[in-house]
Formats: sequence, C-alpha cells, structure tokens
Amino acid sequence: MRIGIVAPAKTLDRAVAAEVQGFAAVTFPKVELVIHPQCYLSDGHFAGPDAARAAAFLDYANDPAIDAIWFARGGYGSNRILGSVMGALGDAAAAKTYLGYSDMGFLLGALYARRIGRPVHGPLVMDMARTGGDASVARALGWLTTRDKAGLEPSIAGRPVAAFNLAILAALAGTPWLPDLTDHILMIEDVSEPLYRIDRMLFQLANATQLKGIAGIRLGRIADIQPNDPPWGEAIEVMITRWARDLGVPYLGAADIGHDAANKLVPFGMVV
Repeated sequence: MRIGIVAPAKTLDRAVAAEVQGFAAVTFPKVELVIHPQCYLSDGHFAGPDAARAAAFLDYANDPAIDAIWFARGGYGSNRILGSVMGALGDAAAAKTYLGYSDMGFLLGALYARRIGRPVHGPLVMDMARTGGDASVARALGWLTTRDKAGLEPSIAGRPVAAFNLAILAALAGTPWLPDLTDHILMIEDVSEPLYRIDRMLFQLANATQLKGIAGIRLGRIADIQPNDPPWGEAIEVMITRWARDLGVPYLGAADIGHDAANKLVPFGMVV
C-alpha cells in the first residue's frame, strides 16, 4: 500500500518525517510512505506558495498509484487552495481516504461536501513529535491500511458523524465548502483560544442556518486555553450546553478528539 504525504499548510519537519518512516517500516512493513518534495518547501508561514501546495495535493490525489492521502501537519493554509483544487480532482481522487485534522478540516469538509473520497478527522504525520506520538501514528496507519476500528472515537454509533476544529468549522459556515451535516452527530475541538472566543464561535454555529439539521453535538478537548482578563468564569460545558440548546439539538457529552496524541479517528459519515 502506498500512502502519499502532502503539506497543504505548514512545512513538515525532516527529522519527524524520517522518524515516521522508520516507525512505519518496522510496524507496517507493507506500507510505503511517499513524501511529496513539496512538504519541505518554505514560504513564510507555508510549505511553499499556494500554487505549489495546490499542485502537490492534486499530484498525489489524482495519482492512481497512491492509495491514501495523509496530511503532514495542520496550521493555517489549506483553505487558500480550495478554489484551485476541488474542481480538478478526478476519478482516482474519489477512491482515496484523506486523513488529518486542525486546518486540514477545510479540505476534509470540502471533500465531504462533494462526496469525494473518504475524509477522516484523525492524526497528522507531525503528531509523531508529541509525547505518545507513536501510538497516534499507529492509530492512523492502522485505519489507513486495514480499517482497524480500535482507533475510532468510541461514541460513534447509529448516526453519521463528522468532526472539526471549532475555529475551522466557524470559518466554513456560510461558505459553499461546508458539507451538509443533516442528521449527523457533530464533534468539535479546539486549542489555544481564550474562552470568550470559544463562546463567540459557538454563538456563530448556533445561529448558522446550514447546521440546523444536525442531530447533536459532542465536545472534544478544548486545550491550552488562553488567559482571560478578567477571568471568564463559565465552564466550557455550560457554554456548549447553552449554545446546543439555541441550535435546537442535544448536547451528547464528550468526544475523545483534540489537538493531542490521544486524538481518535472520526471518519466522516460513518455509522457503526
């Protein structure tokens, strides 16, 4: 099996890439990780200019010899190439799984909106650099190779699911790239935001007409919360319950997803 690695946002660290390749060679010997040279480009914040990142994504997505696409890392940027790549995806792209999270949610959401391939919210290549990163990488490769269900988010059950970073989902609202999530359980997570910004984004989603048909909300980890002056004084569970009520859907509890090595897999649309 050949898994293509591209970086639609930020540059992939070479040392981490080598560590992941070595880990895969030992634990998944039938897998070939094919890292696109674009992953190592640098252009300010990004792994190369927009045109280079778009071309690399299309190169591997449209290559029938590549079985799946694994995103190198998150970080702002994948939204900037949506307009140039989504209309250029062919039959080979429709047969692939696409795995990532954080800002890769722009691409995952746009793919799911057009029912292209099988988008999955789950570990990135760069998660190898986290404490416990080998387990995260094993979870990703287990799903990509054999559909190992051990790494799935445990609440997935009788309704289709989707998962997003909250900031990315808020940015998708009101755009043609947000998929139809009618009857889905929506899982959200975020990192490095003050709670007033979390509350603001929840307000936006609670009033987004595109989300009125969802079946419920689960809350992943809101990590590395930034300080608020004065202190915010309201628990995140209180906030999410209030905004779920305004959206007219139940808050269903926690989801085991987040910006960490414990991040579980959420295949878009999956029903167990």
